[in-house]
Amino acid sequence: MTTPRSLTSTPARRRLAGVASWALVAALALSGCGSSDGTSDASSTSSGTTSSSTSTSTSTVADAASTAATSASTDATTTQQTVTDTAAAAEAFLATLSDEQREQLLYDYDDETKTTSWSNFPVTFVERAGLNLADLTEEQQAAALEVLAALLSDEGYATVSGVIGGDQYLADNSSSTEDSLGQYYIAFFGDPSETEAWEVQFGGHHLGINATLDGTAGTLTFAPTHLGVQPAVYTNEDGEEVEPFDGIYTDAFAFYDSLTDAQLAALTSGEVSMCAPGDTCDFATGSGLQGSDLTDAQRQLLLDLIANWAGLADQETTAAALAEIEATLDDTYVSWSGATEYDMSTGDGINFSISGPDVYIAFQAQQGSAGADVDGVTTSGWGHVHTIYRDPSNDYAGSVTQQAATGMGAAGGGPGEGGAPPDADGTPPSAG
Repeated sequence: MTTPRSLTSTPARRRLAGVASWALVAALALSGCGSSDGTSDASSTSSGTTSSSTSTSTSTVADAASTAATSASTDATTTQQTVTDTAAAAEAFLATLSDEQREQLLYDYDDETKTTSWSNFPVTFVERAGLNLADLTEEQQAAALEVLAALLSDEGYATVSGVIGGDQYLADNSSSTEDSLGQYYIAFFGDPSETEAWEVQFGGHHLGINATLDGTAGTLTFAPTHLGVQPAVYTNEDGEEVEPFDGIYTDAFAFYDSLTDAQLAALTSGEVSMCAPGDTCDFATGSGLQGSDLTDAQRQLLLDLIANWAGLADQETTAAALAEIEATLDDTYVSWSGATEYDMSTGDGINFSISGPDVYIAFQAQQGSAGADVDGVTTSGWGHVHTIYRDPSNDYAGSVTQQAATGMGAAGGGPGEGGAPPDADGTPPSAG
């Protein structure tokens, strides 16, 4: 499992320590949550289910994630090396699968399923694409997690494994009967390749990664992606305290605390928005604090915050993504509501959105634990957060267009939910 993040050494800062050099080189060279008894283990476009003959593992996805974290260290610093390493890990994973499983895992690159099979709702409410890791053998689970280990930076992988561990902690310790906790799916859109474009989709209840890799173009994008967390802090099996979103909270308040009174007034005057999975969105801007009104130091702090989503991989990929975002930062707006200091003992948490031509991030605290109460553990507000990262100019690397969803994924629902929230007992609402 992961260790807690230091307040003085957040993932964004450690990763960005190498970004400046890459930027110089580039310049020169160039929940919804609820309780449910339902299950879902079929892909969105396949009528088959995962072969029951492989369901021999008693380990959890969290255990596999922890093992992968300790057995592999991401040392890629360039986009091409990340693409190469991820393709190799994907081929190794494919080699562990049966023909039926490979068919369920693989989709055409431009299959529109990729826009409807990830969500911030439980997998029991919104069907995911690909294979359920809970149905795989321990060997197959480990191989699947090695794909993530190759794709993500060490810090990015720590965030992801911390999120997975939080879900497992709730499954083990809370009063929740939510069957989605501990279920994570993996799918490939396009064949793994060092040259041709393809996508890794990985996710479950509080996680939805869509990483598009293109070795020929030398690009890697994580738009769109969902990072969520519940609870805020938990203790893992090794007795270590894990706080998956500490780095995000720290970077958010570093930016907030840098602002003048006039800037804070503008920041809190805007409307915090949510452009969730299943929502085609118009990515409206013009509300809140404008990037053109920030000092150079404040602009960098904002980019540090954005890097928690756009910078999940190597230094070169992070530098390229942030350079594109920085180019239109003057036309980017930030809105904020909720707490004014990082103190989880008071208030109901924070909400903010960052919206511009090349970046959209929504961060929203979910009020209510959805039955996942644990004595002494924060599972609401500060401790239950959904976030969405999208690129208005390049979602899915331009391979497909976001499809409007119905029912649980429909636009216009409650904050952070991406659709109408479930009833108190976890029953999904009617479509529309």
